[in-house]
Amino acid sequence: MSQENKLEKTNRINLLFDFYETLLTEKQQTFLKYYFLDDFSLGEIANESGISRQAVYEHIKRAEEVLEAYEEKLGLLSKDEERSRMITEIKHLIEQNDLSSVHKETILDLLHQVERL
Repeated sequence: MSQENKLEKTNRINLLFDFYETLLTEKQQTFLKYYFLDDFSLGEIANESGISRQAVYEHIKRAEEVLEAYEEKLGLLSKDEERSRMITEIKHLIEQNDLSSVHKETILDLLHQVERL
């Protein structure tokens, strides 16, 4: 796997983790945090947990599959990405159109509130 693909995978897992962390077991949460957030190696996690590197790998792989399954069923990440894309597009259209400054300001304020939800 190329460095770029590894980075994309790490970013995706981190985003999925943000949405679905509480749905994972405590062990899955811990291993994913160590591996993807804290950048621990499999060996370091194995030493910390008292299990083999292979077992750590299998736990992480399974947790990734669980995150992807939740995303497939619930789609929270894809919905969030689509919402962000739409907000960006709306902002762009507002800036291009000839709206009164009061209307523009009101619309932009509402969009900022939606972004923070």
